[in-house]
Amino acid sequence: MKVRVLCLLLGALFLAACTGGDENLKDGDKHITDEVETVISDYIIQKNATSYFATDKQFEVHKIYGTSEEDGVLSVYMWSYYGGFNQSDGIDIQAGHSLPAVIRLSKIEESYTVIEYIEPQDGSMYQSSLEKMFPRKYLKFAQQDSGHIDDLQKEMADKVKKWLEEQE
Repeated sequence: MKVRVLCLLLGALFLAACTGGDENLKDGDKHITDEVETVISDYIIQKNATSYFATDKQFEVHKIYGTSEEDGVLSVYMWSYYGGFNQSDGIDIQAGHSLPAVIRLSKIEESYTVIEYIEPQDGSMYQSSLEKMFPRKYLKFAQQDSGHIDDLQKEMADKVKKWLEEQE
């Protein structure tokens, strides 16, 4: 009897450890403020400004799978689509990338500051780095979205068209 109870307790502890961390996940982006959305895009645009050859204007759009918050740090699990455009080329992207990412923000007084930004490693390290970056719940989305970003491409095209109209 004691062995059975001990096995049940150990099994319960094991299951709790396997699912730990998922309890504070919030799915989607409904709870994300416009300010946080802007901080994310601005950071990614600034970070990549010198990573690619110069273009007239850069944009970033993203799809948030979910978030978690711990000790005042908001972790955002997402797919990011970044692009640089030239007025003379219209909506044809000239430089950029599309990839899964995790961004961590800290709220200081009334504004958010990025404290960490993580992209997956290339090549043979891609999958293992994704597994370290994303909670299991969101990992499948990051794996599935590779090459399937039609909604983000439309959102990007809309932003670029608006910018082009403002330039006329």
